[in-house]
Amino acid sequence: MIGALAAVIPATAGESTAGRPTVGLQWTACPQDVVVPPAVQGQVQCAKVPVPLDYRDPGGTQIEIMVSRIASTKPEKRRGVLMFNPGGPGGTGLDQPGFLAGQGLPASVMDAYDLIGMDTRGVGHSAPVSCGFVLGDAYWANIPPYAVDDADVTRHAEVAEEVAARCAENDTDGRLRHLTTANMARDLDRIRAALGEEKASFYGASYGSALGAAYVSMFPRSTDRIVLDSNIGDTHLDRDGLRRYALGMEQTFPDFATWAAARHDSYGLGRTPQQVRRTYLTLAERFDRTPAPDGLTGEFFRGITFAYLYNERQYGNLARTWQSYLDPGQAPSQAETAAAAPSPNDNAFTVFLAVTCNDVQWPKDVTTYRRAVAEDRKRYPLFGAASANITPCAYWKYEPSEPPVAISAKGPRNVLVLQNRQDPVTPLAGGKLLREKFGQRARLVTANQSGHGVYVLSGNACALNLTTSYLVEGTMPARDTTCRGD
Repeated sequence: MIGALAAVIPATAGESTAGRPTVGLQWTACPQDVVVPPAVQGQVQCAKVPVPLDYRDPGGTQIEIMVSRIASTKPEKRRGVLMFNPGGPGGTGLDQPGFLAGQGLPASVMDAYDLIGMDTRGVGHSAPVSCGFVLGDAYWANIPPYAVDDADVTRHAEVAEEVAARCAENDTDGRLRHLTTANMARDLDRIRAALGEEKASFYGASYGSALGAAYVSMFPRSTDRIVLDSNIGDTHLDRDGLRRYALGMEQTFPDFATWAAARHDSYGLGRTPQQVRRTYLTLAERFDRTPAPDGLTGEFFRGITFAYLYNERQYGNLARTWQSYLDPGQAPSQAETAAAAPSPNDNAFTVFLAVTCNDVQWPKDVTTYRRAVAEDRKRYPLFGAASANITPCAYWKYEPSEPPVAISAKGPRNVLVLQNRQDPVTPLAGGKLLREKFGQRARLVTANQSGHGVYVLSGNACALNLTTSYLVEGTMPARDTTCRGD
């Protein structure tokens, strides 16, 4: 148990003189699988930063973190480095500088910073880990499946237990236990030092908000301007954070329902938002009772609807998919492939589980999850019986090696929190929680719109301008601000 740990890593372990990284990196061409948009071809370089596998033994086994860079070409305007994390945990970040540049990241930001992406430990090109997931696995998403009843919770508990055992069996080099948000934050500070910078700025979205919150709390003296976008609400994802997915879907679904109702003549999903909601529930319950011959189930239907709500630009694709579901036999099938084929999601699934399960203690009693599923099925009918369901963390082999990073309200006022009012996975409640925990260190910018992600990608002019002004000029809003939707 956490309270009985014999040794806890100090918050400043990344600043230890033992195993201090050497300043200066060897920049070369990035691996071929790093996507580089045409607009920045030739500008993206990669390098490797050695870090301790276990920060309690900084001189012991080292792993390498691969980082990418688009360097500022305006030395007279350059402020420093801006590191990125796109979320997950488990998402590759080497492509983030190029991706955001291709999406319209303002030139003033690119002039002010060297843009630094990375694969965090365990991901992609940074000492990757694997639980051995294959295509056709019963475990097909990190978000638990919708549980129609208690028997469904029990059935998924068996899957979760098998997955946890498989992860432990595949952990032949002992890396999984060292994948934590705290260690990733320590890696960030090692990267900063290796880049030769006294301070580093950071932009993190989704889970990246948790990593950024940990980073600025553990290293307040070496962090510069911090932007946390689409927020989990803490430095880790726990049961409360996972269950908030259902709140997010309840708050975001009406925007899609309104959109679809206005286009009933094209998609036939309902003439009013209430009718569109009934269509969703009718389809889900139909596939709960009788899965389609092609493998489509209610849990898969709910999961794909949840995923499409991430971005308003996907509403048309979601509506067209529902159209096919209304015509039995014409719906896209749930993918099922021979079990021998490795899953392309293996690495992402593995890192998500390792970080989530290692960061905090999860309940081990199935009854706890049955009770939560029953509660949230009533409270959040659209998705509550999914996000409250049991995960492999209930059976994880490793106990947390230290308490979760505590958010520190002490330090400079350098945390800008961005949050959409309707967000299916990180609802507004998460942004408010993070703002409250940081106190006067932070300001909250709420964009009055739907979707997952605010800066650059949402197209909200007010939020874009406020964030760019903060990153380039250091101008923090004087108070919490609401931006109207554009």
